[in-house]
Amino acid sequence: MGLMRNKRFVPPGLGQGAGQGQELSRPVKNPFVHDLRFTPLQKAKIFIMTLTLFPIRLFFAAFMMLLAWPFAFVAAVGRTEKELEMPMSCWRKFLDIALKVIMRTMWFAGGFHWVTVKGRQALPAEAPILTLAPHSSYFDAIPVTMTMASIVIKAESKDIPVWGTLINYIRPVFVSRSDQDSRKKTVEEIRRRAHSNGMWPQVMIFPEGTCTNRSCLITFKPGAFIPGVPVQPVVIRYPNKMDTITWTWQGPGAMKILWLSLCQFHNYMEIEFLPIYTPSEEEKQNPDLYAHNVRRVMAKALGMSVTDYSFEDCQLALADGQLRIPSDSSLLEFARRVRSLGLKPEKLGKELDKFSESARKRKGEKIKLDEFAEYLLVPVTDKLEDLFALFDEENKGTIDLREYVIALSVVCRPSKTLETIQLAFKMYESEGSKTIVEEELAIILKTALGASELNVTDLFSAIDGEDKGKITYDDFERFAKMNPNFAADYLYPDRADSETCLDSLSAPNGFCTDFTPEDTEASHNYPAQKKLN
Repeated sequence: MGLMRNKRFVPPGLGQGAGQGQELSRPVKNPFVHDLRFTPLQKAKIFIMTLTLFPIRLFFAAFMMLLAWPFAFVAAVGRTEKELEMPMSCWRKFLDIALKVIMRTMWFAGGFHWVTVKGRQALPAEAPILTLAPHSSYFDAIPVTMTMASIVIKAESKDIPVWGTLINYIRPVFVSRSDQDSRKKTVEEIRRRAHSNGMWPQVMIFPEGTCTNRSCLITFKPGAFIPGVPVQPVVIRYPNKMDTITWTWQGPGAMKILWLSLCQFHNYMEIEFLPIYTPSEEEKQNPDLYAHNVRRVMAKALGMSVTDYSFEDCQLALADGQLRIPSDSSLLEFARRVRSLGLKPEKLGKELDKFSESARKRKGEKIKLDEFAEYLLVPVTDKLEDLFALFDEENKGTIDLREYVIALSVVCRPSKTLETIQLAFKMYESEGSKTIVEEELAIILKTALGASELNVTDLFSAIDGEDKGKITYDDFERFAKMNPNFAADYLYPDRADSETCLDSLSAPNGFCTDFTPEDTEASHNYPAQKKLN
């Protein structure tokens, strides 16, 4: 019973060219975590630089940004958002060169004394879109200022003093979070520019959609590939001994990264323009395939592995709930298979109560594949069979719908442990006494953790203080609040420090599953972060 887990399964999508007959390779660590540690000598150097070079660099970098503002402001006077001045007048060319020089001086003041550039940047008519990866820092803005290419950025950025004026100068494609049709409009605008035969500046896109630690390339979002035009992949490297550059979801914050980077005598950076990638007819019709193949090319150039994680999927690993997901959980595989059907957990979460009520009424009656398809409102396909198989442990061709609802609840709200348990109790509890027995608690917890084996006897006995042989949700909630570490103390008694999914992702044999990226913001349970796309 419970959500099935294969024995140390290797999820599809792991490594370069998964499913393409390529050799699999695993990322070294969780791509969303940056653990920055210094030796005593390095700490001493940072201390000295903080007192000497840091304030000077900060002053000059800020001064150069302020100096760039009037140039960008004048250049934007009388300019429309939808039309270009062709050909560009001499004075606008002068302003463009002046801005590039000023911004390059700003980066020089920040310790980027020289930036190694390899390859040739394609002309807009040759490749209207530049795809950059890995995206790991706000210093990735350097190639933007060097090329003055347009970027995709949130609309609120144009209202930021000074910075907003500089952003407006490069004619960005704005995304409005308050506009429900924003994604569609953004894609249409990128398509319009991409098919302008080089009349518009190139659009520079970071297809990963969020920052990582450069240990691997995560799933590329399809936005850059929907127009179906040739793109030029551009790879970024920071070959520094101390990585003070990386700014991702777990690790040093933005201000600390700025401070530490300005305290380095020199910050190395390499930008390599790879050959233009022209899509096949199949790739033009399938943006996800196009994105997948471009990512393989970029990963090969970087000597990196790929992981088909997107940040939305990493929420399970980062969730801070009382039931920490174990390293061998099949929940990540479950989330992948749900998304492969075109179902979005972000939207399904709003209907959990309806799903649970439907499952409760069945009172444990098993359903077949065709009934499951009808329940999900999707056709019977191989992908649906894969999802169904996760719950059909005995290969009888039937599953308990309640287990699906529990797993879905965890994926939709990974930090809200008790809400998932309460939902499960409602589906399993008896009509009169509102209680469950030990076997039912085992099913609930195994499914919620994605574990095939779990001994809940000690936990059940501790909750059932009066030895009634049954417990209510109130009993469970009361015990959980009094014992916040109950999972580690009762479910994993043989592990001093139970390995979680997050720990597993930091290991060489960590999960690496093939998820479809969603165009949503990260959950409010995680730190907000500026994104260049």
